[in-house]
Amino acid sequence: MKHKEKKSIIFLTGFMGSGKSTVGPILANTMGYQFIDLDLLIEEREHRKISDIFAAEGEQKFRWLEREMLKEILANQLTIVSLGGGTVTNNETLDLVKHHGVLVYLKSDAEHIFQRLRTKSDRPMLRDDQGQLLDGTDLKKKIDNLLSTREQFYQQADIVITTDDKKIGYTIDELAKKLSPYID
Repeated sequence: MKHKEKKSIIFLTGFMGSGKSTVGPILANTMGYQFIDLDLLIEEREHRKISDIFAAEGEQKFRWLEREMLKEILANQLTIVSLGGGTVTNNETLDLVKHHGVLVYLKSDAEHIFQRLRTKSDRPMLRDDQGQLLDGTDLKKKIDNLLSTREQFYQQADIVITTDDKKIGYTIDELAKKLSPYID
């Protein structure tokens, strides 16, 4: 199996609720890497929540902030970065990630995502045009639409791991094995 040069940054992508923020710190601990949650880093730097950035300045401004923060992270070594669910939907950002690290897609189907997100209130992409939380059928439709739009980007990952109905330890073991050719 032929791979590009070895990489020292691992980027986790996938839809919100796919397990990036759960898998990331455990995988980092297992591998002796540091962990960065890009959304949390942006909130710390901006001194406000992602939902507030979306509400005040829109998605385009947020995606710009994401890309700028990623550029800073690229100087790191031995790092696992949890990306936001829409980070790689910008071609410039996707190219940046793929050029500088290993991209891992934590894949989850729409029904599992719905079950994980139906009680969340802090996700700006799960609101209607007036900023109201979606529920039930509308939430399922929004998840289906976003997932189908983003799948083409997610599928460009170097590694795809399905997280549905798996124990976290199994996911970590599977991921560590699949990452080995890219980082050893």
